[in-house]
Amino acid sequence: MHRPSLTRFAWLSIAAAVLTIGFKASAYWLTGSVGLLSDALESLVNLVAAIMALAMLTLAARPPDEEHAYGHDKAEYFSSGVEGALILLAAVSIGWTAWGRLLHPQPIEQAGLGLAISMVASLLNFSVARVLLSAARRYHSISLEADARHLMTDVWTSAGVLIGIGAVILTGWERLDPLIALLVAANIVWTGVQLVRRSALGLLDTALPETERAVLRQILDRYGQEGVQYHALRSRQAGMRRFVSVHILVPGGWTVARGHHLLERIEHDIRQALSNVTVFTHLEPLEDPAAWEDTRLDRIDSQSITDVSADEQHRTG
Repeated sequence: MHRPSLTRFAWLSIAAAVLTIGFKASAYWLTGSVGLLSDALESLVNLVAAIMALAMLTLAARPPDEEHAYGHDKAEYFSSGVEGALILLAAVSIGWTAWGRLLHPQPIEQAGLGLAISMVASLLNFSVARVLLSAARRYHSISLEADARHLMTDVWTSAGVLIGIGAVILTGWERLDPLIALLVAANIVWTGVQLVRRSALGLLDTALPETERAVLRQILDRYGQEGVQYHALRSRQAGMRRFVSVHILVPGGWTVARGHHLLERIEHDIRQALSNVTVFTHLEPLEDPAAWEDTRLDRIDSQSITDVSADEQHRTG
């Protein structure tokens, strides 16, 4: 399966992060708002995460080799996991700075210009996030999705900061600014935890979503009309690639050719229903008791298998 290069989207994210950092740092320098500082720090995390995504997408695009026969797609989970950890680190930094400002409030200066600059940065982030999210859905890339979700969080975070600064201007209550920053930190923590969790699940070979497993069962159930049964249906996802394995049970009197053609049809149907999927099938006879014991990942040899092997040796001997 050919995997398209997604590094162009990572470069777009890097460029947006650099511009956003410049905008928000200027806004903080003009206003002295700790809320805008929290925004700028999160954009710095965006830059580091985008660089990490570029590295991992480059690695994930490499074709399978002798040591990585199943490809390098799982590299994307390292990218999203690192991004989640960086987000948590940024949240701690924001919270620490905001707490100090809450105890010792300071006035906000040149708020109008600072707000205008921050709004430009937010519009830039929103536009790039939409592009990345569309690409993530099209190519099933968790790295691009993590980047997009983070940028969208940044957009809503910026909106909260702008509301906080506006409230300070209207009310004159300077502690609103650090309070908003603390809420921003809490929101960032939630995003970071979710990204780390999804990355860990990907590395732990979590099964495909229930909706996709239902599609697999629907396809396999259709072949029951031909006297075919199945079990040991397993699935996992590695980045944009899906892996499915299943044992197909057919009447023992079938020829090898007939069984092979059946498996080809089943694999074709699954590939038509799910994109970027690698399918492994195993053919077994319905009448053999050992076939029904072969449902676990690690099979324990049964006595019937030993007996069959002994009979075959006796016949060939």
